[in-house]
Amino acid sequence: MYFSFTEEQLQFRDSVKRFLRDKAPVSKTRRLIAEGCDYDIEVWREACEDLGLAGIHIPERYGGLGFSYTELCIVLEEMGRALFYGPFFSSSVLATTAILNSASEKYKQELLPEIAKGQRIATLAVAERSGRWDESDIQLTATPDHEFYRLNGTKYFVTDGSIADTLIVVGRHPNPESGGSLALYLVRGESSGLTRTALNVIDPTRKQAELQFSDVLATHIGTFGRGDSALSQTIHQAAIALANEMVGGCQILLESAVDYAKLRVQFGRLIGSFQAIKHKCADMLLDLEHAKSAAYYAATAVSKNDPRLSEVAAIAKAIASDAYVRIAADCIQIHGGIGFTWDNDTHFWFKRAKSSEVLLGSPTQHRERYIQHIEEHV
Repeated sequence: MYFSFTEEQLQFRDSVKRFLRDKAPVSKTRRLIAEGCDYDIEVWREACEDLGLAGIHIPERYGGLGFSYTELCIVLEEMGRALFYGPFFSSSVLATTAILNSASEKYKQELLPEIAKGQRIATLAVAERSGRWDESDIQLTATPDHEFYRLNGTKYFVTDGSIADTLIVVGRHPNPESGGSLALYLVRGESSGLTRTALNVIDPTRKQAELQFSDVLATHIGTFGRGDSALSQTIHQAAIALANEMVGGCQILLESAVDYAKLRVQFGRLIGSFQAIKHKCADMLLDLEHAKSAAYYAATAVSKNDPRLSEVAAIAKAIASDAYVRIAADCIQIHGGIGFTWDNDTHFWFKRAKSSEVLLGSPTQHRERYIQHIEEHV
């Protein structure tokens, strides 16, 4: 495996970075949050239509760019750096990956072209009351109703669940012939019987919602018996994508801390000259490089169809989660008193770090999953 980017990938990264810097600065994110806007519609349109970001890893036959997962993770790293405020992760990562892994050709043709253009915002609803992204915790039922299904249950912590017009819902088929297996169901955002409630979460830049299903009409989009494996594959790939996004956040926080240490004067000296600050910045760099190595390796593993994907995804998510939280906390401490204020931007990345830490499973859960895989192969 190669861990250096090609010249084309570096140029692509630069173009994404310039776009986010010019069109989606944190100052604009502050304004959108204050105004109660879910996202910037014009920036989302430009990102999808001009750069094609929403369809970055969607095959060309479905209207996407057909790039590999490595390019998708490059986009996510830059979005993590910029703290992008939009439905990219929910629609272009979670929902798109689930559709690619599980949906029939009919629904791929129906859903993916509009997602690639940004005309359809989709999301994936998995977690329930426990908050765990674990197949065994899913209790939402899908009861047959002629050619459709009726969903009953509740989904929690659904990313962009209050704004998505298309919901990919993981439910359990009660028919004994299916073995109670999981499957993916398509639900329209304005379906009768669906109640969507925005949650008051720690991270204002990543919206989450509670979805209540009461005899909601849904369509099965895959093949029974494959839902469990398709969901596991989707969670692994999404965890790798999230790990790369977290690397971007780690990078900007380290840069911010170092820049501030070069400017802040205390006791007649730049604080960056104090050994304690030097050590803290060095530890932040080590955490960043550790997370970066794990995330990059994992992104390559997806592109190469590595058979150890589940193990790689678990360790990448755990390492990146721990690194992001530690670096965010250290960045705040280096900024001193100003680091705790609303006017300083650091708290936005700290909140994103805390929300990303548990999204798709906590570091502890991923390490447990990794150990289980190791024990199975001993």
